[in-house]
This record gives sequence, structure tokens and C-alpha cells, in this order.
Amino acid sequence: MFEIFDAQLLARLQFAFTVSFHIIFPAFSIGLASYLAVLEGLWLWKKDKVYLELFDFWKTIFAVAFGMGVVSGIVMSYQFGTNWSVFSDKAGPVIGPLMGYEVLTAFFLEAGFLGVMLFGRERVGSGLHYLATLMVALGTLISATWILSVNSWMQTPTGFAINDVGQFVPVDWWAIVFNPSFPYRLTHMVIAAYLTTAFVVGGVGAYHLLRRTSPSRAGTMFSMAMWMAAIVAPIQILVGDAHGLNTLEHQPAKVMAMEGHFDSHPDGAPLILFGLPNQAEKRIDYAIQIPKLSSLILKHDLNAPLAGLDTIDDDKEPPVAVVFWSFRVMVALGFAMLGVGLFSLWCRWRGTLFENRMLHRVALLMAPAGFVAVLAGWITTEVGRQPYTIYGHLLTADSISPIAAPAVAASLIAFIIVYFLVFGAGTFYILRLMARLPRDPMPDLDDGPIRTSGITPAAQTEGGKHGL
Repeated sequence: MFEIFDAQLLARLQFAFTVSFHIIFPAFSIGLASYLAVLEGLWLWKKDKVYLELFDFWKTIFAVAFGMGVVSGIVMSYQFGTNWSVFSDKAGPVIGPLMGYEVLTAFFLEAGFLGVMLFGRERVGSGLHYLATLMVALGTLISATWILSVNSWMQTPTGFAINDVGQFVPVDWWAIVFNPSFPYRLTHMVIAAYLTTAFVVGGVGAYHLLRRTSPSRAGTMFSMAMWMAAIVAPIQILVGDAHGLNTLEHQPAKVMAMEGHFDSHPDGAPLILFGLPNQAEKRIDYAIQIPKLSSLILKHDLNAPLAGLDTIDDDKEPPVAVVFWSFRVMVALGFAMLGVGLFSLWCRWRGTLFENRMLHRVALLMAPAGFVAVLAGWITTEVGRQPYTIYGHLLTADSISPIAAPAVAASLIAFIIVYFLVFGAGTFYILRLMARLPRDPMPDLDDGPIRTSGITPAAQTEGGKHGL
């Protein structure tokens, strides 16, 4: 294995492996923190104990997911020093402060209020406890803001200069933080996190509705999740379209790879639905396509010209096959989520939202769809940026540490073993928690329990109540 792969490819595989594990936990915890804030707010407003019981149920799951997200994120900063030290040296003056701000704002906010949210209701009261829940939710959003700003700057770098030793130094912090792709990527990612959480919550609710356990709790969470799917999924599709147009403006090679356009199309480009990318021969084999639809989507004109990868140097092309298929997985799952949301609206209109077992089975099947879509979108974004780490300015080949392939391979194997053991156990524990939704309590009797043997107290019988 050491002879087949070079250090650069192994380092990329190691970072891809660790970030793929990491991203699923923040994607879940961002949405779940906001969901907890909604649940506690509804409980304070309506005084319906179902919302409080659901809050306590999801609070434990959030704590485990949050902890695994923090631990898995630490490893990536370790890799900046071991595998990507040249990148860290060159980009550190820009990226270092931004990541420091994430710790000083978001992480301190989350850490400061997390304990109160988890354990403090009886100690601080309902109002302050709700404030703590809101602060944790806000902290997750601020964390996403800083991290997406860093990554977006790497995709569309602005506001910098390069000094005499080749370092990227800040010139305009506003331009760095609010770089051209940042608003689109932040909105797209946060909505993706909300949809991911909605389908997990909906899947858990569907699971318990199918088992007919705790119908009030299961029905409440399922209804809330389906509202989120029906409302937010179409918004995400529109945001994704706007993000794609922004990417076409600033990273055209990435869009060419996503669309599978090896050739330029001066009179309107087709939308290639499926096919087998053949990068060696510069074509899509067995392509199934719709004429001129890609030009309509990207330029809003059927006959608009679109450039292809034939305008890009071969050594500057991203890996087309990976980007082509990961993009289609993301889009397909996005439309599948929209379909579930519309199906739930139809069932809600017919009054069968809690009885339609086909909807419940589909929702259960779609529970992990958000995670897969997030991973597919992340792969599209990161692989589509290749061969650069800082798009257009710093090549991946010039970013790696002077490290031997066997050393990277050894740490990659260690990561794979430890991650599957530790995070596999954590994920299994979360699934066990999800399967243990408390049962609905038995109806309360007016005057205490009825005895199962002996003489029933007269006060608890109809005759006793009426003096008969």
C-alpha cells in the first residue's frame, strides 16, 4: 500500500475520512439545538408536558452527538500540523484568527451554557434555563458561521495579499469573512443541518408510530418534522440553485465537472442526467441527457453558451467522476426530501398523517438521508476545488508537509480503527436512545389507585361516589 499511494493522496484520504466522520455530528447538533429551543419554547408557551418530555428525550441525544462532534473536530486541527504544515504556514495569518474567533465566541458560548441546559432547570428556573438553551443553539450557529467563512475563503479567496515569503496576509477582514461564496454556503449548510435533523426526528417518530408506542410523543415529533420537510426542502432547492450560480461565476471548473461538460457548448448545453464520466477520453459514456436544459438552469436561456473542461488545462481539472456522481446523489436526495414533505402534506390534508403506514415507512427509510446528502455536498465542494487548497492560488501539491507515505498511512490506519470503535459505539448508543421513547402514562384516576385484590374502597367506585 505504501508503494501504490503517495503521501499527498494518503494525506487527502486521511483528511477526507476524518472530516466525513466529523461533519455528520455538527450537521445534526446544529439542527437539534434549534429543535430543542423550539420544544422548550412551546412548553413554556402552551404548558403541554409532551413538549418538555420530548425536550428531555432529545437533550440526552444532543449531549452525546455534541461531545462526539467536539472530539472528532480536534483531530482535524492536528492534521494541519502533521500533514499540511506548508498550508498552515502560508494560510495561517488568515485562517488562524478566524478559527480562533470560532473558539472565543461559539465554543465558549456553547461550553458556558451547555451544563445549565443539561442539568440546571431545577436550579436556575424555567426562564434562565430557556436562555441557556437559546445560547447553546446560537453557539452552534455562530460556530457554523466561522467555519463556513474559513472554508468559503479557501473556495473564493478575497481581501488578502501575498508577502515576500509566500504567506497569505489579511488586507481587508470584511472581504475575507464575507467572501463571495460565504452567504450562499452558510445558508445552504444551515438549512441542510435543519433538514438533516428534521428527517432524523421524523424517522424516530415514524419508528415509534409503526410500533404504536407512545403515540402522543411520537405523533408530535413526527408532525413537527414533516412540517419542516414540507416547508424547508423547497427553500433548500432554491438556495442550492443560487449557490450553483455563484459557483459558476467564481469556480467554473467545478460546475463543468458537476455537469459533466467536457466540451464547450456555444448554442446551449444539455443537462446530463446520468452517464459514465471518462476523463481519459474527455467524454461522458452512455449519457442520458436533455438538450439545452443545463443552459436554461445555469443561464436562464436555452441557447446560452456554456464553456466546458476543454477550456481548462488538464492539470487544473478536478476529478470529474467523483464530483459528477456526488452532485447527483445530493440533488436526488434533495428532491426525495421534497417528495416526502409533499406526501406528508397530502396525508395531513386527508387526516391520515398518523395512520398512513406507507408514509411512516418512507420517513423511517429517509432518516439518514440528510447525512448522506451533506456528505455528498461536501465531497462535491471539496473535490471540485482540486487541484487547489486555496482556489486559484495554492495547489494541493504545494500544501503538504514533507512527510513520508508510510507515516501518513500508519496514522490513517490508526484513525480508521479508533474512529470505527469509538464513534461506532457512540452512534450505536444514540440509536439505542432513540429506540427508547418513553411510553405514554396511563390515565390518572381521580382518587388514587384501585386495589387489584381485596375490597375496593367505596370512594373509588361509582356506587361510592354517589352514596349508593
